[in-house]
Amino acid sequence: MSILVCFNTCPSHECAESIAAALLGEQLAACVNIVPGLTSIYRWQGKVEREAECLLIIKTHSEQFDALRSRLIALHPYELPELVAVQAADGLPAYLDWVRAETT
Repeated sequence: MSILVCFNTCPSHECAESIAAALLGEQLAACVNIVPGLTSIYRWQGKVEREAECLLIIKTHSEQFDALRSRLIALHPYELPELVAVQAADGLPAYLDWVRAETT
């Protein structure tokens, strides 16, 4: 069971807090950091867009990822929410154990 660090952007701090609370409450994430003040510049439907957003940094484990993805899609206001997961190559063993314990 590997630890994943997942990234998602939200249109507002309120949206980010709501999603974080749901993921934590359902034990799909052990920790969610909300990083405000993000500017995203991206291509969408043939145009370059620029939006103020918040970044969610979500810690979970691989066995919870499918459920986390489904829940995030259901909660998120975007038509196509960003969700990118990166496997943690290493970390403080006690922290990694804590992530596993909190998401089981």
